[in-house]
Amino acid sequence: MTERKTHRPHKRIAGRKEEGVATRKGEHTGFNGWLAVRITDVVGTMWCAYAFAGLALISLPAAIKGGTAPLIAWIAQTFLQLVLLSIIMVGQKVAAAASDKQAYQTYRDAEALLEISDDLHRLITLNNAMTEEIQTLVKKD
Repeated sequence: MTERKTHRPHKRIAGRKEEGVATRKGEHTGFNGWLAVRITDVVGTMWCAYAFAGLALISLPAAIKGGTAPLIAWIAQTFLQLVLLSIIMVGQKVAAAASDKQAYQTYRDAEALLEISDDLHRLITLNNAMTEEIQTLVKKD
């Protein structure tokens, strides 16, 4: 009889388990990254957008009194920039959370596929070894 080959799982399977899934939270490193995420978490809220809108509205009467040019400048430079900044950040946080969920799902799917592939490799290796044994036995007769 021939010697059966031992199945060795691909090293990427173990490495992938050690790495885990990449998400937005794992991307910031060091103090600057930590600070940027904290500021984004505070400024990127609808409550902050409401506060900025209130702050912008304080200067609206002066802009109206100034005429068309100051009013347009107020809309573009004060209101839109202050309020939309926070709203866009909220949207980005929502999109990032959805992206993290997709990344995790894809990671889990890839893990399952790697395990299935490893099982297939193990079965093919076993099948090849058994086929060789059968051929060896048939040739003896």
